[in-house]
Amino acid sequence: MLMCHCTGATDRAVRNAIRNGAATTDDVRQACGAGGRCGGCRPAIESMIDGESVRRHAANNAVNMTSGSNDS
Repeated sequence: MLMCHCTGATDRAVRNAIRNGAATTDDVRQACGAGGRCGGCRPAIESMIDGESVRRHAANNAVNMTSGSNDS
């Protein structure tokens, strides 16, 4: 899906940028160009950053729960 109409950046490009370390809209802009012109897509990019952060946190918690020590 087209995320940034100004640059033609897709949601996949934005998601990849975030998963490769982009933590702010400026990071995403530098990585794939999205959000770098009119700014109309920045709220959607921020939402994706937040969503990936929640997803990453949940995944880390799941790993910690399965690899935790057995104190019994």
